[in-house]
Amino acid sequence: MDLNNIKRVYLIGIGGIGMSGLARYFHQKGYLVCGYDKTPTGLTQSLMKEGICISYEDEADLIPISFQKKDNETLIVYTPAIPLDSKIQKYFKINGFELYKRSQVLGMISKGLFTIAVAGTHGKTTTSSLITHLLKCGDIDCSAFLGGIATNYNSNLLIGKSDVLVVEADEFDRSFLTLHPDLAVITSMDADHLDIYGAEEQLHESFLQFAKQVKDKGGLIYREGLNLENGTTYALSSSAKAKGLNVRIEDGIFFFDFENENTSIKDLELGLPGKHNVENAVAAVEIALKMKLNVDQIRLGLSSFKGVKRRFEYHVKAERIYIDDYAHHPAELKACFEAVRSLYPNKKLTVIFQPHLFSRTRDFEQDFVKVLNTVDELILLDIYPAREKPIIGVSSQVLANQMDSDKVRVCGKEETLEIIRNENPPLLLTVGAGDIDTLVLPIKNVMNHV
Repeated sequence: MDLNNIKRVYLIGIGGIGMSGLARYFHQKGYLVCGYDKTPTGLTQSLMKEGICISYEDEADLIPISFQKKDNETLIVYTPAIPLDSKIQKYFKINGFELYKRSQVLGMISKGLFTIAVAGTHGKTTTSSLITHLLKCGDIDCSAFLGGIATNYNSNLLIGKSDVLVVEADEFDRSFLTLHPDLAVITSMDADHLDIYGAEEQLHESFLQFAKQVKDKGGLIYREGLNLENGTTYALSSSAKAKGLNVRIEDGIFFFDFENENTSIKDLELGLPGKHNVENAVAAVEIALKMKLNVDQIRLGLSSFKGVKRRFEYHVKAERIYIDDYAHHPAELKACFEAVRSLYPNKKLTVIFQPHLFSRTRDFEQDFVKVLNTVDELILLDIYPAREKPIIGVSSQVLANQMDSDKVRVCGKEETLEIIRNENPPLLLTVGAGDIDTLVLPIKNVMNHV
């Protein structure tokens, strides 16, 4: 497929964060862009306001006429999250269209560009967004495909004038193996997506393959402790090659010192909370130095970074606190809870959690129980199924049955809002990767009017 010949693009699953970035890219390039998704969201509504046509019914007769005939000027992109029995997807296959995964198209776009790819089972969205912001502050007008809405730019897509591209390299369905980056960061390799990989060993093998795909004259940066080699390690540890030291909180703001073999930078202010984000920042600074940014540019970038929507995002910040976060893996939940506790050690922590995927809940059941048991009050929503069918014996109630019964409740969304209204918690955190974000505005309204 030669993207230079394309005039129109149809995306099946256009509302996903990665797919929406592609939609915006092609739309801004002047292509006709249309797509399908199951449900309207704030993201799909934004795309429609930008002039992109979206349908929400999986019916082949709703495909626009200009996309119904196969030709060399039409590109069909799909996400593996779309069910195999999708009528729209079937239509394109039956009529001889070649369908491309988002990752394949991203690989085509990145060819010929200086590509910085950030991979990892968690931490990659914040790290790639932070790298992008540092480069912008360092007068490198990069382009970027991000896995979240960067608050500084209110978008998951940036199109710059330089030949530098920052991409979030997704391990789901081995998508990142379409990339051959000049610089790569690997933030974590914890077991996840076992419904795709089958076992942790296969997941690790994919990361090893991704690491080998870094160009010969490029560079690999990875978190200390990962089973990788031939690269630069980073961590909040004196034994790493790139290290964050003297991490501290002053007036609710995180500061740290950076040090590698050639550079030492004291008193860096980070516009994000949490030691896990300081660690992400260390990786970003190492990339920035490889891209020849100076210390002043790095300082400005770190302190002015406003984060990513749904990554430790404040919605109420007064006497009472309400934070929303995308965390959905046990390791992510642990890091998020620790960040909240470090900032508000004397406040009672109430957490609303929506598990994401039956398979993930099953695979990490005991890890979820252990980390969720560390909060003061817990409300469990039903599991968000996404692409999956229910699994017998896997439910939020099964998790709750293994926890301290006096701190956990399994509730629906309406009942959850009523609890918040009646109990008015001093410190509230919503976490999850499903549709729990639909509760954010209602909760914010309740907390502001109690």
